[in-house]
Amino acid sequence: MNIVVLAGGLSAERDVSLQTGEMVKNALSENGHQVILLDVYMGYSDKTEDLSGIFERAQEVSIKVDAIPETAPDLAKVKAMRKDQSDNFFGPNIIELCRMADIVFLALHGKDGEDGKIQAAFDLLGIRYTGSGYFGSATAMNKALAKLVFLQNGIPSPDGILLTKKDSAKTAKELGIHMPCVVKPCSGGSSIGVSIVSDSEEFAAAVREAFVWEDELVVEEYIKGREFSVGILDDQPLPVIEMAPVEGFYNYINKYKAGSTVETCPANLPQDIASAMQRYAHRASRALGLFAYSRADFVLSEKNEIYCLEINTLPGMTATSLLPQEALEIGIDYRALCEKIIEISLRKYYNE
Repeated sequence: MNIVVLAGGLSAERDVSLQTGEMVKNALSENGHQVILLDVYMGYSDKTEDLSGIFERAQEVSIKVDAIPETAPDLAKVKAMRKDQSDNFFGPNIIELCRMADIVFLALHGKDGEDGKIQAAFDLLGIRYTGSGYFGSATAMNKALAKLVFLQNGIPSPDGILLTKKDSAKTAKELGIHMPCVVKPCSGGSSIGVSIVSDSEEFAAAVREAFVWEDELVVEEYIKGREFSVGILDDQPLPVIEMAPVEGFYNYINKYKAGSTVETCPANLPQDIASAMQRYAHRASRALGLFAYSRADFVLSEKNEIYCLEINTLPGMTATSLLPQEALEIGIDYRALCEKIIEISLRKYYNE
């Protein structure tokens, strides 16, 4: 097949997305496909070109990717690098190349990639793509809205409130927030802008930091405990994986710096707790109307109480990502996983 892998963009998770895209591109190329890796924002060239036969030059055309830095990208610098300086999110020739592909593998994470906007645009343009549709993507990406869906469907989640910029000057006491708590962007990912705070000064600083990334925040009770994740592939839960950072919590550095987190799959858990997490992940995926694959994150309290924190509709596929490790535990290696995601995603187009 002719496949475009879309990565990059203008999300705080841009660098992680590029790594996902590079690994997916390599895997699908090794599987025999003609695969072009593109940065959705930068596009391909800045001129009108004859694109015929471009998939035969896939390796030449594909962007080159660097390692994931330890800090989130400076998006103002990213914008300044675009040659045509257009205000169109889609870079030059992106739509044309995606229309030429048999399917687009969405290797995007975070804003404008995982939140349903691109999915909606592609639906209107008749472009086939991997993963969930626009509505499920948008609902899952909004942590405040997803939390309501969780609770309405019997999936336990930490108590929390939505905070907007009009409330940014209010103290934790004025907002009725008890310490310790977690402050995080409402629709972000990779733990960018996330803080665990224990007093009013830390709370004010955390709110300022999180508002750098988004205009809406979720503030929720802090649940001290162990962190886990459960992938869903083709409507079936994968084995539970535990993430135990060597230092601190499961933040941006600990997620993507090799050796900073000990990951155990299958997790060392009593079977009843592991099964409950898998049921909750599956129920969350169904309740949000997700498709093909996803990954739900959990914390297990010191009293063995399970809390669902969020669900990712385009989970990472980097060298340290969780979903590939879970799939491997049931005999699906990375190349087979990429192929399976495409196979599942194409069903909705064949079955219409």
